[in-house]
Amino acid sequence: MTTVGQDEIVVGVDGSAASAAALRWGLAEARASGRTVVTLRAWTFDPLGDLESVVSRSPAEIAARYQRELDTMVATVRAEGEPVLMRTGTVEGAPGPALVRASAGAAMLVLGSHGHSRVLRMLVGSVSAYCLRQSRCPVVIVPARSAEEREPLPEDETADTYYPGPLL
Repeated sequence: MTTVGQDEIVVGVDGSAASAAALRWGLAEARASGRTVVTLRAWTFDPLGDLESVVSRSPAEIAARYQRELDTMVATVRAEGEPVLMRTGTVEGAPGPALVRASAGAAMLVLGSHGHSRVLRMLVGSVSAYCLRQSRCPVVIVPARSAEEREPLPEDETADTYYPGPLL
């Protein structure tokens, strides 16, 4: 899946809580605007640098596994609200460039502010930062806090110590 239209909202999903929050935001926007949501999961086949690739026999197996994971997450989040027109798919390539290419003709690209890995959670979010710089369509970054609000705060964290920054 690489072609999207101007009436479609592309949501990058990687299985993280932040991407689930981005998907919720994208679905709400689609309900309000009448647009279609296109959820995409980027993946790469790199047996030398990626454990997922090592245990898989082929790129097709990786794509199929990511598609199943994406479908499961979409079904879970989608069950929380009213139905919206939606397509799902996987795109091969590094997440930033793959999502920028796939969303080139979209109404917008929606991403969580941080990725799935612990290292990315400490940073601004390398995929989000790449997409903000390179995208040809508007980019919405849903703060990681949106995902965390669905879970209780730790006792030592208070709401007044959190500053999510502007929503772009």
